Amino acid sequence: MSTILNENLLLAIPLAPLAGCLVAGLFGKAVGRAGAHSVTILGVAISFILSAIVFFQVMDGASFNATVYEWMSIGKTKFEVGFLVDSLTAMMMCVVTFVSLMVHIYTIGYMADDDGYQRFFSYISLFTFSMLMLVMSNNFLQLFFGWEAVGLVSYLLIGFYFTRPTAIYANMKAFIVNRIGDFGFLLGIGLLFAFAGSMNYGDVFAKRTELAALTFPGTDWGLLTVACICLFIGAMGKSAQFPLHVWLPDSMEGPTPISALIHAATMVTAGIFMVTRMSPLFELSDTALSFVTVIGAITALFMGFLGIVQNDIKRVVAYSTLSQLGYMTVALGVSAYPVAVFHLMTHAFFKALLFLGAGSVIIGMHHDQDMRNMGGLRKYMPITWITSLIGSLALIGTPFFSGFYSKDSIIDAVKLSHLPGSGFAYFAVVASVFVTALYSFRMYFMVFHGKERFRDPKHPDSPMGAEAAAHAHDAHGHDAHGHGHGHGHDDHAHEPHETPWVVWLPLVLLAIPSVVIGAIGVGPMLFGDFFQHGVAFDKVIFIGENHPALHEMAEEFQGWASMGLHSVAGLPVWLALAGVVVAWFLYLIRPDLPAVIKRAFGPIYTLLDNKYYLDKINDVVFARGAVAIGRGLWKEGDVVVIDGIVNGSARFIGWFAGVIRFLQSGYIYHYAFAMIIGMLGLLTLFVTLGGK
Repeated sequence: MSTILNENLLLAIPLAPLAGCLVAGLFGKAVGRAGAHSVTILGVAISFILSAIVFFQVMDGASFNATVYEWMSIGKTKFEVGFLVDSLTAMMMCVVTFVSLMVHIYTIGYMADDDGYQRFFSYISLFTFSMLMLVMSNNFLQLFFGWEAVGLVSYLLIGFYFTRPTAIYANMKAFIVNRIGDFGFLLGIGLLFAFAGSMNYGDVFAKRTELAALTFPGTDWGLLTVACICLFIGAMGKSAQFPLHVWLPDSMEGPTPISALIHAATMVTAGIFMVTRMSPLFELSDTALSFVTVIGAITALFMGFLGIVQNDIKRVVAYSTLSQLGYMTVALGVSAYPVAVFHLMTHAFFKALLFLGAGSVIIGMHHDQDMRNMGGLRKYMPITWITSLIGSLALIGTPFFSGFYSKDSIIDAVKLSHLPGSGFAYFAVVASVFVTALYSFRMYFMVFHGKERFRDPKHPDSPMGAEAAAHAHDAHGHDAHGHGHGHGHDDHAHEPHETPWVVWLPLVLLAIPSVVIGAIGVGPMLFGDFFQHGVAFDKVIFIGENHPALHEMAEEFQGWASMGLHSVAGLPVWLALAGVVVAWFLYLIRPDLPAVIKRAFGPIYTLLDNKYYLDKINDVVFARGAVAIGRGLWKEGDVVVIDGIVNGSARFIGWFAGVIRFLQSGYIYHYAFAMIIGMLGLLTLFVTLGGK
């Protein structure tokens, strides 16, 4: 029997992190560092515990879909704050709060001596609140509020080191690119609101058949197709899909905990969540689904290529995120929404693990992020090594690891799809398996195995990023974490070291679901009744009869163990193995070969190293174009037209006043004469008109 979830319990989930944010942000000096991290961690921990309680209640049949606050009413239209909690929302709440809690704990060690300690904790708690408001919303108004709030806080977090020009450039780039996507998102919401007459999900879904029969005014385009593509453009910005992906790699300028929080389970998955929530609408437009599929396929394959040529450890993981988001998007495009959400969940754990593992390496390397200066860290950082290996194995889809179940399911779903574009998408996701394994284990071997290069002079091309610069050595020869580097210290002070327990404990806790969550979730989430009981719609995720890929997969599914065992006969596992072997050969057996290959394929390397020149294209076409348009509007529109009208009218008034002032003599007989002349003129006019 279905029950209604407690409203106060639901309110406490987003408000607990918000309370911690306010205390740390407004009273940071008063409560100190310990007080700031204690109150924010407590808030997120409460939120996670309550989210877990809600999750189990939802699994027992409970749900919630109601208004908790009416903000404004205009006629019959109401603007409300409301919650929609079903299995999709409950799962997202648990993932967001758990990863956020791990990041909060990790931050104690990572930001130990940073001057912005309290500010940082305030920001990440505010980010958690914003993401929870987004996933719990039951209407487009609140969805848009959460959507913009995570964008705003990500701007603050990416530019956390606001004295560094590179960080300022990165956060401004993220902000502007996301505004481009958000413009499309707002247009999509506006179209649905204009023709459905409501901003509530349930009301819009109820009219979806009527909306599908309408055309966009003045065209023969389907209204729902236009609305869905506009909504997806918003997802392209937030979930970093080609060509609006350019902000995400540069966002590595923020501290590493932010990379994990933004790129694992929160901001970049907001677009995937939104399209999934809107599945009843997307299902009625094959054109929109094909558009989604092709964009996702391009992102999955071509962003993976860029990961191969990166030397910054965080940027390798960042391009990995782009590629995996492309996988999720492809799954959305072929109507395999449960598979997309399943990969979102598994990816959240192992990608947070990889980002935090990269941060642990950076701490151990005294804030050097260049993999060319690493090597042989396995014996110095054993916990970071084994957890990073687990994360890498999950990422490449190793059988029985969590990433295998979701990634393999995406490939199967694309193979069974008959939508236009699915053929290219299948090639892209299969080829990406090899590419993912190659760049993942290139990073793994360069960091943890091979020659110990950290005692050698730094690589001449090693850049000092914002984060490294922010932790540069102080006048006493110590870095931000108190590790000695001054002259006269023992040479071993330069050697890597395992990080404190507050750093490695979250790695261990994230490694556990990175191994087991796939086997646990694959049955109920993809082929069970996990998404079968909807609140705003008859099913949480609608899968149309025209897109039967998931139904066909269900007929062949015989359990997680059987799925893992049968995978050895499939192409993806062998492609992943080939990628690992190639990385092992190139970076451990023959480390001289990558330089030879680089010279042999110079033009291709240059293309990849310049990220397909998309940044330069954006700079020339869009940035300079916007400046040129702005300058033209200023010179021609503002100076010539507007100033011309204003200044011209002022000159005319001055001239007119100069003329008529001669009539203001001050003599009474002049005014009397003027009155007589005026009366004679009027009489003449009346007589003339009367005669006619």
